[in-house]
Amino acid sequence: MNGKTMRNSLLLFLTACIWGLSFVSQSKGMENVGPLTFNGVRSLLGAAVVFPIACYRINKRKKEAKADAGSRLPVKLTLVGGICCGIAYTAASTFQQYGVAYTTVGKAGFITTLYIIFVPILGIFLKKKVQKPVWIAAAMAAVGMYLLCMTESFSLTPGDTLVFICAVLFAVHIMIIDWFSPKTEGVILSCMQLFTCGVFCTIGAFILERPTWAQLQAGALPILYSGILSCGVAYTLQIIGQKGINPTVAALIMSLESVVAALAAFFAYKIGFLQTDQTLTARQVIGCVIVFAAVILVQVPVGKKNKS
Repeated sequence: MNGKTMRNSLLLFLTACIWGLSFVSQSKGMENVGPLTFNGVRSLLGAAVVFPIACYRINKRKKEAKADAGSRLPVKLTLVGGICCGIAYTAASTFQQYGVAYTTVGKAGFITTLYIIFVPILGIFLKKKVQKPVWIAAAMAAVGMYLLCMTESFSLTPGDTLVFICAVLFAVHIMIIDWFSPKTEGVILSCMQLFTCGVFCTIGAFILERPTWAQLQAGALPILYSGILSCGVAYTLQIIGQKGINPTVAALIMSLESVVAALAAFFAYKIGFLQTDQTLTARQVIGCVIVFAAVILVQVPVGKKNKS
């Protein structure tokens, strides 16, 4: 593995850690505001955090373009990419938020992480070559997620269907980022993605939920954490980290989000931060180990034949 691939893998791992640690804040935030309001405000906040960096990158690309025309920012492509990523993210996160309200957290976590299977399947239609070890790792991760997340009998509910659609949409989101990220500026793409989602969700919130200032104040801390870190930082790291990495491998690394969330909840309970028992069972520990093993498997370089 070369240095750039290792760096990008670490960025995706950091993304998974931030998403995993933000689980409590997202749950808390939903106690005070509706799903569209929560998504809209946190996305706009994330866009505001990334905006100064995006402006800096635009100015830098302009200066570089004066010396090298090849460094010019593809404005139209960036615009289209940001909107496409934003629409996919809006759809996926909205289905997820509504789905969680009608199913258990364990089932929602397992079904959502099925994007690790959907990504290579979508890759086939887009002529993305997926090596055999990656397929094996994806299957291992799915089994691991089942052991980690599923603590009750599996029976489909309307909420499960919504979360299933969300998993497919997140797979589409990953594939869209895979296509646009090598061709444009990642930070600018992230800013536009978040802004697009923020606008769509905020409009929907005013139509369907009628948010109030009091609701936003009550959920201020969870929204701030989720907006700044989960959206502003993590989604930017995802776009930068996916550059040059097979989308299936990226999906596997990011699926560690569920493992980090489970471990974080366990330690938070042990130190008294959470009152509900978050003790991991032997079955869940085995699930964590299998997922980690799957992620390590896809990092092992596969021998390639030299082309003459």
